[in-house]
Amino acid sequence: MDISTLIPTFGSFAVSLVAFVVALSIIVFVHEYGHYIVGRWSGIRAEVFSLGFGPVIWSRMDKRGTRWQIAALPLGGYVKFLGDGNAASAGADDRVHAALTPAQRRATMHGAPLWARAATVAAGPLFNFILSIVVFAGMYLAMGVATDRPTVGNLQATPFQGESLRSGDEIVALNDQPTPDFATMSEVIDTLPAAASVRYGVLRDGQAITVDGPFPRPPMVLAVHPQSAAAEAGLTEGDVITALNGTAIYAFGELERAIRASEGKPQALTVWRGGETFDITLTPRRSDLPLAEGGFETRWLIGLSGGLVFTPETRVPGVFEALSLAASTLWNLVTTSLSALWHMVSGAISSCNLRGPIGIAETAGAAATAGVADFIWMIAALSTAVGMMNLFPVPVLDGGHLVFYLYEAVTRRPPTERAMRGLTTLGLALIATLMVFALTNDLFC
Repeated sequence: MDISTLIPTFGSFAVSLVAFVVALSIIVFVHEYGHYIVGRWSGIRAEVFSLGFGPVIWSRMDKRGTRWQIAALPLGGYVKFLGDGNAASAGADDRVHAALTPAQRRATMHGAPLWARAATVAAGPLFNFILSIVVFAGMYLAMGVATDRPTVGNLQATPFQGESLRSGDEIVALNDQPTPDFATMSEVIDTLPAAASVRYGVLRDGQAITVDGPFPRPPMVLAVHPQSAAAEAGLTEGDVITALNGTAIYAFGELERAIRASEGKPQALTVWRGGETFDITLTPRRSDLPLAEGGFETRWLIGLSGGLVFTPETRVPGVFEALSLAASTLWNLVTTSLSALWHMVSGAISSCNLRGPIGIAETAGAAATAGVADFIWMIAALSTAVGMMNLFPVPVLDGGHLVFYLYEAVTRRPPTERAMRGLTTLGLALIATLMVFALTNDLFC
């Protein structure tokens, strides 16, 4: 075997592994720091703050008596508070508690008031959501949002020949149909017949002129999804698909409809890349996509996203607008994820949509390869998922602890030690089963 053939695969694996560890470490640190800092503010003393599990490779003690450490297995982390029986704060260490004064017991997790325990536990997921909102808002502030009127920022490279759009052109009509805003422009594009050339009415330097240009939403690759047929075939951002199964195409909608109707049969594509053309063949895969009105639709996909032939001119939003957009983005991620889980449980969509550590690592690697912005956005999205999952009412997760605290608030007494042990064991079994199932999906779906 020629070892050189393994280098690209090894390089991809290394990038995925490093990206996964970096992303997960940031998310876990923020989550555990939420527990730590709110616990400290609530009068609960942390003994250990660990990033990772297993053998300790670095540690130091701070002036408050908390040991900060990095462990060898970067697959999570924990904060061990004074008096905890284990790292999950699932029980008290009776020997430690017996040796403490009442004032010292107040500094333990299990000796603190109910409000302090609940706030400390809830802070982990809350900090994950705060991280997501801050990152999303920062991205909107850094990258801007599209202006209200459809104005050309930069024109994408295409096989189209001749004078066309320019940066700064405000598009006021497509084939004589007015386009006063992006919403109307999208509706007009849907009515246009696919053609090599479209007539654009534009305002350029204050003058109303008409120019010809490529179809406004061409069969161009703006993003390639990881673990997809397009990724395996080597398609990259900026590629333009000029023909499908020997027939010329000009609109992304033509490609979508043909792939959707393919029933999974191999498709022959002619691709234009930087002035050169080449042919590839790929096979669509069944995928479950969320619908705007809720629910999911199963389609045949090749794993790429398209868009306009130009990047819109952007404006810098205000801080409050950016935060509002970030909160909407987070809410959309949460509701879509919960809907997907429900549809998987009910059997409406394939359980292969649930990915494990290998799938997440591949996604992290693809995002890191695509660029810093994509990687940062992926960290925020993954942080949202971690915060959401930790709120599930499963013992050993934060949501399970909060359910116990709710029971204590209602009944005025904590659950019995026997009930806690039994439910914790059940929770561990559920989490372990889910992890094995997700890993199986990574390997065989």
